[in-house]
Amino acid sequence: MTALTPSATAAHAAPPARTARLARLWRGRPEDAPWVRPAFLGLLAVTTALYLWNLSASGYANSFYSAAVQAGGESWKAFFFGSLDAANAITVDKPPAALWPMALSVRLFGLGSWQILLPEVLMGVGTVAVLYAAVRRRFGAGAGLIAGTVLALTPVAALMFRFNNPDALLALLMTVAVYGVLRALERAEGAVKWLVLAGVAFGFAFLTKTLQAFLILPPLALVYAVCAPARPLRRLGQLGLAGLALIVSGGWWVALVELWPAASRPYIGGSQNNSFLELTFGYNGLGRINGNEVGSVGGGGRGGGQGGGWGETGVLRMFNDSVGGQISWLLPAALLLLLAGLVVTRRAPRTDTARAAFLVWGGALLMTMGVFSFMAGIFHEYYTVALAPYLAALIGMGAAVLWEERTRFAASAGLAAAVGVTAWWGWTLLGRTPDHLPWLRWTVLVAGAVAALGLLVAGRVDRRLGLAAAGLGLAAGLAGPFAYTLETLSTGHQGSIVTAGPSGAGFGGRGPGGGGPRMDGGAGGRNGGMQPPNGFPGGGQAPGGQPPQGGQMQPPGGQSQGGQMQPPGGQSQGGQNGQAPTGQMPGGFGERGGMGGGGGMGGLLNGASVGAEAKAKLLQDADAYTWAAAAVGAQNAASYQLATEKPVMAIGGFNGSDPSPTLAQFKQYVAEGKIHYFIGSGGGGGTEGGMGGTGGPGGGAGSSSEISTWVQENFTAVTVGSATFYDLTSEK
Repeated sequence: MTALTPSATAAHAAPPARTARLARLWRGRPEDAPWVRPAFLGLLAVTTALYLWNLSASGYANSFYSAAVQAGGESWKAFFFGSLDAANAITVDKPPAALWPMALSVRLFGLGSWQILLPEVLMGVGTVAVLYAAVRRRFGAGAGLIAGTVLALTPVAALMFRFNNPDALLALLMTVAVYGVLRALERAEGAVKWLVLAGVAFGFAFLTKTLQAFLILPPLALVYAVCAPARPLRRLGQLGLAGLALIVSGGWWVALVELWPAASRPYIGGSQNNSFLELTFGYNGLGRINGNEVGSVGGGGRGGGQGGGWGETGVLRMFNDSVGGQISWLLPAALLLLLAGLVVTRRAPRTDTARAAFLVWGGALLMTMGVFSFMAGIFHEYYTVALAPYLAALIGMGAAVLWEERTRFAASAGLAAAVGVTAWWGWTLLGRTPDHLPWLRWTVLVAGAVAALGLLVAGRVDRRLGLAAAGLGLAAGLAGPFAYTLETLSTGHQGSIVTAGPSGAGFGGRGPGGGGPRMDGGAGGRNGGMQPPNGFPGGGQAPGGQPPQGGQMQPPGGQSQGGQMQPPGGQSQGGQNGQAPTGQMPGGFGERGGMGGGGGMGGLLNGASVGAEAKAKLLQDADAYTWAAAAVGAQNAASYQLATEKPVMAIGGFNGSDPSPTLAQFKQYVAEGKIHYFIGSGGGGGTEGGMGGTGGPGGGAGSSSEISTWVQENFTAVTVGSATFYDLTSEK
């Protein structure tokens, strides 16, 4: 018999090795029950299928970020800085990390809805997977599956993991950070690498949404400093290394931007002095807490429990009519189970990992919820997706701990109380949308009551009856959020302010001056604005649809003429009998009435529809200019940029209030022949209504007003379809 050579031996051994790896992937750990790994993979598969379903209905979602993604897909410089256009006039008002995965996708596969939103879906599935892994290590696979299911079916999570705001990446990175800390708490050896992982996650989370990334840093650091299985000085040294990892991973980009000559980089959007540090600690930092946000449409907080123009503040904010249906379905149960978990583990040693897990997840939940409840600055309902992983973890962990102790009356009573309060709160929340599945409200209440009674009585003496009662209680608790999640998945969402669930589930874009107007579930929430082609990959921008007719809305403190939405202090002109003036969506309503869906608040909340004639005009000789056009306000500019895939300068940034460019700079650009057209209206302001007038918000609104006035005085207006253009290469 011929002996096998080493290469032949390796060739024969390779298939069994691959087979073993595949078997391990499906089977999981040897000590796991046979159902564990298939159930986990099934959870991920179902989550993926749900989040991919009807994904393209949201089109370009938030065109503000989609325009920056398009720019990053064209220019590496725009990719690095997070510029709104490939010619690098101005950046978004956030650091760019959340844009990078989407921009890489667009660079690889072309511009389109799927190319932008698929990375967000993958982040959602990844968050579910990391959460499962974090919970199951100490509390078992059942607890991990419950936690993952709760997260996947939270309405605001289903919304934001299919949307292109930074919150999806932030939620993933925060979950990774918690996972790293929990792994570090398990043993002294090897803790540093897990703490470094947590530090890197915090650093990139900072590059995603600045200081919000640090909300959970204090409780996590404190728990590790107290509970880690190492000597005190060693614990502090390990935390120091984690802090160094955070500074390096989050600071490299900041250092480069601050050291980069301002003349050769884009203006830092959202700042008033072209400084990322100012943006971080001002508009995106302390301004969010105290409401003093220079350049914001709602800047200037108010006392007396008011969150500036962003609703009532206080301990019940997460449960109110605006926010409750987004996140709070299982929040009372999570708080109750957090307390129960701490009671059960109260006599455990200092280094007990179960108690540490409750402290970590609970501290993250309470810290974030507290800040959201009392912040007086800009607050949107979708911010609460940050709470979803913490809440879901506490549900899974608390249920597992009390189930193990269910033979004791206190534990069974705790489980029953959690199920009962969840059913009652679900009944309450469903009552806020009485026209949506009216039968579900009472079904949830009755099923929850039966399950609570079963857990209290039968669960203590018969395991099978207890499991049946627990399963019924879980189904009752998830029925409401599942219904809201299905409604969220079935509907497209566009604009800067979006809400999950059916009509009336959230106010959405509460504008300046208080509660603000609401129709059909929120501002910019649904079916307004632009729709890209649904094909994947590749594709481009289809011309926008015709704006709806009629409909007039006036925000608190604002003035409206001709059906046009106008921010406080501004003036609107043009548009008769509810007709949209020059390409602007009338009244700020989208197709289903969501404010801002098609350019509400002067294009602040979303851009205007772009007709075929306007698109053709901009594309004519576009390559001969640095910018095909300029428009006041980023959402307005984004509409035209996404339609043409050519750079469009966003004068004044998002709000039209940033002092960029100045009038002198703009005149120089025009003299050098760098800008072809000025878009005088169409959702973002300019000379005929919208942002940028002298009555606009604070900061540099005067700059955009001066530019608009100068253009109007020196160049001839031409109607192009439903828009007004000024040819900057031909003076009057």
